[in-house]
Amino acid sequence: MKRNRRPRPAVQAPSAFAGFRFPPDVILLAVRWYLRYPLSYRDLEELLAERGIEVDHVTLYRWVQRFTPEVIEAARPSRHAVGDRWFVDETYVKVAEVWRYVYRAVDQHGEVIDVFVSHRRDIASARRFFTTALAGHRAPVEVITDRAPALAIVIEELIPAAFHNTGQYENNRCEADHGRLKARLRPMRGLKTDRTASVVIRGHAFIQNLPRGHYELGVDASPVFRLASAFDELRLAI
Repeated sequence: MKRNRRPRPAVQAPSAFAGFRFPPDVILLAVRWYLRYPLSYRDLEELLAERGIEVDHVTLYRWVQRFTPEVIEAARPSRHAVGDRWFVDETYVKVAEVWRYVYRAVDQHGEVIDVFVSHRRDIASARRFFTTALAGHRAPVEVITDRAPALAIVIEELIPAAFHNTGQYENNRCEADHGRLKARLRPMRGLKTDRTASVVIRGHAFIQNLPRGHYELGVDASPVFRLASAFDELRLAI
């Protein structure tokens, strides 16, 4: 005689906050403030201490490195489609006293499409950047760049149907957007590793996109509270 087996309850994935002494709202507040404002980890430590939250700056660094990728991934299903005009350019950051290249793409609506930190400025790096960006977004109809030969080769290889615009001053949108990244990095005492640089730069791009309305998060809140409201929603998904 066959027995009727009881259905097994669904196994719920453990929260990413499991094992941490501080509550999730405190951790995400620290991550949000660090990515949003030009603060050092010691600045953030002091601001939290004034609010009765005593946490070491090294712990804050670990929170940012641990949870920035988590919030970006949790927000991914809520992201709006990017535009069909991509402004692509490279800028420079110093990592462990060595210059690194940062590939960045912004669409016509001001959404940061993707970023990539590279040791070199060459065809392989440009190809990796575009391959990753195209894996997550539909191909553009127009790509605006400077006259870097590596970018021209990769665009012709990966997006042959797109119009490649290299006109003078056409890429001012992306070049101006670099300034926001540089302003965020300026108070920091240097990026120590490539991974640290990648996490912070990706987190900065994400925190730019959220209040600009490029995610279906925090949409019912007033603009001044949109970022905080979005992080409250993301806390439940991590």
